Amino acid sequence: MKQSELETLAQDIKAWGLELGFAQVTIADIDMSAYGQHLQSWLDNHYHGDMEYMQRHAQLRLDPEALVPDTLRAICVRMDYALTTTNSLAELKTPDKAYISRYARGRDYHKLIRKRLQRLADRVSEAIGPFGYRAFVDSAPVLERALAEKSGMGWIGKNTMLINRKAGSWFFLAELFTDLPLPIDAPTGAHCGSCNACIDICPTKAFVAPNVLDARRCISYLTIELRTSIPVELRPLMGNRIFGCDDCQIICPWNKFTRLSTEEDFAPRHGLDDADLLKLFAWNEEEFLRLTEGSAIRRIGYECWLRNIAVALGNAPSSDAIVAALNDRRSHPSPLVREHVEWALEQHGDAT
Repeated sequence: MKQSELETLAQDIKAWGLELGFAQVTIADIDMSAYGQHLQSWLDNHYHGDMEYMQRHAQLRLDPEALVPDTLRAICVRMDYALTTTNSLAELKTPDKAYISRYARGRDYHKLIRKRLQRLADRVSEAIGPFGYRAFVDSAPVLERALAEKSGMGWIGKNTMLINRKAGSWFFLAELFTDLPLPIDAPTGAHCGSCNACIDICPTKAFVAPNVLDARRCISYLTIELRTSIPVELRPLMGNRIFGCDDCQIICPWNKFTRLSTEEDFAPRHGLDDADLLKLFAWNEEEFLRLTEGSAIRRIGYECWLRNIAVALGNAPSSDAIVAALNDRRSHPSPLVREHVEWALEQHGDAT
């Protein structure tokens, strides 16, 4: 294709992406060399915790063409998921309620975005004929925030999230790797300035430096990625957060520019935006599987679900109902659940 044709195609792709419901479409080259040292240092410090896949596929993250041969560009897309422009910590100050990260309260975003990316690829095929591509939605060793930063969608902030000057950070990212030599977009540069709000508010002090997260202390990691015992010293700091943590986004000044989503699938299901800890703790495994069907929450499994809620109940103000619920789980078949239940009971002075 001629350069003028590629430029026209790039503009068409961006327009088609918006028609399909993406909030933004940008294009990056695949030279990831600028991110190599940062990634290796992060791994060398073992900040990835038990996420061995980060270490195992590190080189593929830095070499998109090794992941998908003949790749020349990454078409990056953004899909907003915020349902409110209010960024309040109030939900974290209601200790008998469960806090679930906003992105996980509705249906799992992976399938929805993947279908949209496929439709975008189909539009390109209709326009130019067959071409090489592969879609990614948090599904392979891809440095999606780095690619989005390169493409000018925003910058990686001190909280390691991608931040957009006009939309904040409440959005999902995905990519379409392609062999088309499309014109690329220019990076925007960083705009966090001297602000350290995200670093200061982190309950577990997981940010060891600006843009450096020790996942082993991150509540999102502890409640989602970790499959073993949560470190005892971190449990009191977790509050009522049972799946993920949004503190560093809630406090970010750039999220005053939050863009609201119109996707019905992102709306909270089963009251997960205002759920009692005791109600969720009472779910049996069949209820957990049924009520988390099509949800990102299901991936942690029932055992970790109870583990996380037990910690939150241990952090809640003591009541007869909480103690009774914890006692009901003392004989749970899982040693992991029993351990965290015993810890929670100790917080209420009821362990024996």
